[in-house]
Amino acid sequence: GGAVAATGLAMWPDVFAEMAEAATEVDAFLKGPPVADRPLLKIGPHVYMIQAPDGFPTPENQGLMSNVTFVVGEKGVVVVDSGASVQIAEMAIRQLKRLTSKPVVGIVNTHYHGDHWLGNQGFVEAWGDVPRWAHAGTRTAIEGFTGTFWHDSMIKWTNEATLGTRIVPPNVDVDHGFEVPLGDVTLRMHHYGRAHTPSDISVEVVEDGIMCMGDVLMDHRIANMDDGSYKGTFDTLDRIVAATRTAIWLPAHGDAGPAVLKWHRDLFEGIWESCVKAVDQGIPLDGALAFALKDPRVSSQAGVTRGWEKNIGKYVSIAYLEAEQAQF
Repeated sequence: GGAVAATGLAMWPDVFAEMAEAATEVDAFLKGPPVADRPLLKIGPHVYMIQAPDGFPTPENQGLMSNVTFVVGEKGVVVVDSGASVQIAEMAIRQLKRLTSKPVVGIVNTHYHGDHWLGNQGFVEAWGDVPRWAHAGTRTAIEGFTGTFWHDSMIKWTNEATLGTRIVPPNVDVDHGFEVPLGDVTLRMHHYGRAHTPSDISVEVVEDGIMCMGDVLMDHRIANMDDGSYKGTFDTLDRIVAATRTAIWLPAHGDAGPAVLKWHRDLFEGIWESCVKAVDQGIPLDGALAFALKDPRVSSQAGVTRGWEKNIGKYVSIAYLEAEQAQF
């Protein structure tokens, strides 16, 4: 009996090895295809960006809808928003390695929408359990239902192109004023309350005069304001302008440049001020969109803004309800 038992035990390592090999094969089988390389654009002395071609996830773009930004300093690289999948992160890592041999030493997730953090896994697999900085509200959302919703939705929206992506949440809570020194360049976090979400972190690259805005600012794109505030957005923008010497605004969607602030602000003020007037004049919610479209700041953007048809009605509704609440 003992000899049989010993033989059985000796076989176990082989069984485990076969199981591990099978699991690896299944994992590879269940992983979506690689993402084609996109160029690394130099935005400033220390700042590089992989620009997403689209503002919304589709099977064709494999979820590549949000810019991935690298800040390269003497002490290493910080990623600001890691993309919407492990495949996008792997593509970004290939591009980064062509630029520098410096390691990634941390990730900032600006907020909890999945296109800004679902790539965390790729960077952790490449460089280990690096700090993943985010506002506490962002971390708890990703650890809860919101994280699961975005993970599962991205797989569905891309027709399974993001399969193999795991939820790797932020692991270090940060708030307004937190700094990451990288030797020759410093990152400074800004948080002024609810803007795009209640827990947005904007990342100032101090020496470069560049502000990584996440989704607090967008460039020629209109999308998710469901958790946001128009008044909060204006307050955040005012306070960032007052507190920093920002020359280049780097949004997570669209081009980076000096003009992004004005474009976004003009559209938002057109929508907000129209809705305040509509509430004052007793125009009901279902008449607010037609009223807002009379404002040239709003109507002039219809042809040049991604997501306009699907989202402008909802955008106006959110502004109208906020304007209504502000009266009380």
